[in-house]
Amino acid sequence: MSLDPETFELLKDSVERFVRERLMPAEDTVEEHDAVPDDIVADMKELGLFGLSIPEEYGGIGLSMAQECEVVYLLGHTALAFRSVAGTNIGIGSQGILMDGTAAQKAEYLPRIASGELIVSFALTEPDAGSDAASLKTKGVLEGSDYLLSGSKRYITNAPRAGAFTLMARTDGPGAGGISAFIVPAGLPGLSLGKPDKKMGQRGTKTCDVNLDNVRVPAANLIGGEPGRGFKTAMKVLDRGRLHLSALACGMAYRIIQESVAYAQQRRQFGQRIGDFQLVQAMLADSQAELLAGLSLMRAVARRYDAKAFGVSDPEVSMQASCAKLFTTEMVGRVADRGVQIHGGAGYINEYKVERFYRDVRLLRLYEGTSQIQQLLIGKQLMKA
Repeated sequence: MSLDPETFELLKDSVERFVRERLMPAEDTVEEHDAVPDDIVADMKELGLFGLSIPEEYGGIGLSMAQECEVVYLLGHTALAFRSVAGTNIGIGSQGILMDGTAAQKAEYLPRIASGELIVSFALTEPDAGSDAASLKTKGVLEGSDYLLSGSKRYITNAPRAGAFTLMARTDGPGAGGISAFIVPAGLPGLSLGKPDKKMGQRGTKTCDVNLDNVRVPAANLIGGEPGRGFKTAMKVLDRGRLHLSALACGMAYRIIQESVAYAQQRRQFGQRIGDFQLVQAMLADSQAELLAGLSLMRAVARRYDAKAFGVSDPEVSMQASCAKLFTTEMVGRVADRGVQIHGGAGYINEYKVERFYRDVRLLRLYEGTSQIQQLLIGKQLMKA
C-alpha cells in the first residue's frame, strides 16, 4: 500500500503549503481558545488528512508507513493540536480495524473514518493500567449475542470528538490473552465522558475519561470476530503509532530550530547578534545534528516496517520502532530545552512560540508508551535475540 511517487510529491507540496499558510497563522488562536477552529477541521477533511493511512478502496489516500511519516513530519512543523485532530483516525483509532477487522467492519467504518465523518479514538489506558496494559480491568461479559462492557478509560485522546472507540476490555481470564478489542459507538446507553482534562501543554487537543456502565455492544463489534486477540491488536497498532510519533517529534524539532535560528539572527547583545557567539552556535549545532540522526532513524525503521507483511507482528521491527520513538521524543525535548535557552528570558514568556512548544513536546515522551517502557521493550528483545 503506497501512493505513486509523483502523486505523493504533489500531496506533500499541498500539505506543506497548508501548514505554512493555514495552520501556522492560526497557532495563537488555538492557544488562546484551547480549540482548533471548525473551519480548519473542515479544510483538513477536504485535504484528505483523516484518511492518510487508509487504503484507497475505503476512501483513503493509502500511504505507506514511510510516506505517512513524511506527511506527519510536515504536520509537526506547527502546533501539535492540529495533527491531533486527525491523529487517531490516521493511527491508533483506525489501525486495529484495518489490520484485524472483519470485511464487514472495514466496509462499515473505514470509509467514514477516512472522510473524517467519524472520529474514532483508541481506548486502552485505565486509571490502574497505563504502561501495564495487560492488567486492564474493564470487563466484557457475554450475554446472548451482546457483550456488556463496564469500566473506565483514562486520558483518551479525541474522546470528546469521537463517534466511536476502538476499546480494549477483558473478556476472559487474567493476562494479555484475556483481552478483546471492540468497536464501541459513542452514543450507546451507559457510555459517558468525564470532564475535559486540563493539560500542561498541547492546548487545542481533547482528552478525557470514558466511563462504561453495562454498555451493550453487539458481538459483531468484536474486532476480527474473535475474543482474546485484543492485546495483540493493540501492540501492532502501537508499533505503527510509535513511528508516527517519531515523525511528529522530528517535525517539531525542525520548527524549534527554525525559531531559534531566527531569534539568534535578530537578537543583539554586546554589540552583535547572539547567533555569532560560539556557545549559541554550539547549541544550534547539537540540535541540528540530533534532528538529522532522528530523521535518519525514523525513515530507516519506516522502510523496514513497510517491508514486512502488513498487519503481521515482527519483533525486530517492533524493537526498532521503540528505538525510534525513544530517541526522537527524547531528542525533541533536548531541542526544545536548548530553544528556550537560546531565547533567554524571552523563552520563558508565552509571547514566543518556543515556550509553548517546550510544554507541548513533553507529552511525546509519555503517550503510546513512555520512554521507560520503550527501554524495557528494547532490552527484552535484545535479550531474546
